[in-house]
Amino acid sequence: MIWVDLAQSVLSLMPAGIAILVVGINPGSGQLWPLIGFAAVGVIGAFADALRWVFTRYRVTASHVELRTGVFLRVHRSIQRDRIRSVNIEARPRHRLSGLRVVNIGAGQQSVDGESALKLDAVSTAAALALRDEFLDPAGTAAAEDSEPGRSEPERTAAAEDSEPVVPGAGRPLTVFARFEPRWFVYNMFNSWAYVMAVGFGWGTYWLLDTFGVDSAGFVSGLLDWKSLGWAGTAAVAFLAATVLGAAGLTVTYFVEYGNFELARVPGPDGTMLRTRQGLLTTREVNRDENRVRGVQISEPVLWRWMGVSDTSLITTGLSLWSMSQPAAILPRGPVSVTRRVATEVLGAEEKPLHAPLTPHPRTALRRRLWWATLTTACIALVLLWMAVTGVLPYAAIWAAAALWPCALGAAFVAYRALGHTISGSYLVTRSGLLSRSTTVLRRSAVSTVVIRESLLQRRLGLRSVSTMTAAGYGGYDTPDIEARESLDFAVRAAPGLLDPFLCEKPAPERKR
Repeated sequence: MIWVDLAQSVLSLMPAGIAILVVGINPGSGQLWPLIGFAAVGVIGAFADALRWVFTRYRVTASHVELRTGVFLRVHRSIQRDRIRSVNIEARPRHRLSGLRVVNIGAGQQSVDGESALKLDAVSTAAALALRDEFLDPAGTAAAEDSEPGRSEPERTAAAEDSEPVVPGAGRPLTVFARFEPRWFVYNMFNSWAYVMAVGFGWGTYWLLDTFGVDSAGFVSGLLDWKSLGWAGTAAVAFLAATVLGAAGLTVTYFVEYGNFELARVPGPDGTMLRTRQGLLTTREVNRDENRVRGVQISEPVLWRWMGVSDTSLITTGLSLWSMSQPAAILPRGPVSVTRRVATEVLGAEEKPLHAPLTPHPRTALRRRLWWATLTTACIALVLLWMAVTGVLPYAAIWAAAALWPCALGAAFVAYRALGHTISGSYLVTRSGLLSRSTTVLRRSAVSTVVIRESLLQRRLGLRSVSTMTAAGYGGYDTPDIEARESLDFAVRAAPGLLDPFLCEKPAPERKR
């Protein structure tokens, strides 16, 4: 780690050194301050990381894993080994070049910031693999109980290099479900982040070139006759350039982030685990205990639904849904036909719930959405009218509401077409969503709470919404706008035995004499 931090400090100082020694920029000029700030951040970060490493120790015993770290505030963490649910290994380029790995040990906690229970940053590659096998492999766990407690990293590394690999072992896959598909870059190169990336890259390039005295703005202004194009033509060219640049950036990101991807089932301490490996520069390995999996969810973004694009994630406990690394995702964004097949194989259900036909919702559900679309458009029209009367906007702006109404009605129809639900064997399947049509497959035995609710408008239309809640994933999954007469039957079947104590037979009407 000391050598890694030293290399980071040198690399942070290189841009400023090149600007002064090679380009000849005056050190007192204002152009150099951004590079000086960049160098300061890199050097201070490297020094803080080295200082953290000096004051960090960890210990593995037969029953616990302990970590002690901190310079001014000392932190001592300890977790029981039988509480370990995941051991994830990742490495940035600076770690890989130095033969190091970062080990994240999870104990099934739900952390909003995505923090693991214990994070060992960093240990040698051999020690990281030995820790993973020791914690996740049943044979390794049993052998560790007879080992000497409190082994140091050099001893653990030497033992890992001299010992024979355990078969089947935590690293040997039992079943491989999917591998990296280069063709899937098409499904990952179009989204709203493309324009954010294009703007950020353009601004960063302009700032960097300006620092070295290159007039990039003059170069762009000389490419076309911008005055003859007008503001509309200029906006169209800028939009096209941002689209191409952003799509190219997302394509590179896809290959860098998901290169060498593999989804496989591997042995675990209490059964099997789902393991994903990915990354060309920054490698990451995530292991998920299948005993904690409650289902899967496939989401299809509305803008790219015509391409069959979908995202696949697990409904499981012990994984943060808000982490940037997305530990619940088991596949890159890809074709829905493949994601359905892989998700079905992961579930291992004979009834194939993702291929079961869904029960359509009643027409009154469409009427409810049309009412909401019309009401929303009317509110927007009233706001535009008020702004026109007060002189803020011209009266022609009211026509925007007239143009919005057909779009809102079309969105209401799309949202209605997304509705569907069914019971398939031991799973319940529900589908809904406008911006992202989500198909959720949830194990019925995992449902802990059922909520049946109806609004005033739903009551008049004879509709109800059923929410099934579980201690996994987002916690609750809605099935909106079911026919009122069928809602109770669906709720009873969704959670077998849960509502039985609250059910009673409807008394038969008395006959008139």
